[in-house]
Amino acid sequence: MKTKTVASTEAQNNFGRILNDVLAHHTRYVIKRHDLPQAILLSLADLEQLLGNQAAQLEMTTVLRELTPDYELGKTVYEQA
Repeated sequence: MKTKTVASTEAQNNFGRILNDVLAHHTRYVIKRHDLPQAILLSLADLEQLLGNQAAQLEMTTVLRELTPDYELGKTVYEQA
């Protein structure tokens, strides 16, 4: 199973193509906004598998941990202009 990352604007502009990829190939998409992971798009079949399979849960947890940035105390992570 593939997991891809995509910027929120790209996901918005290509939603039909991304949804087709999710449904046809069971690809999972992590959607980033301001370069930070914010949401996941996955098929209902994948969700059911995650809910019922501990190995699949562990795999997804690993993917999410790898995508989550490490923060340092006192370091500015995001500042709106």
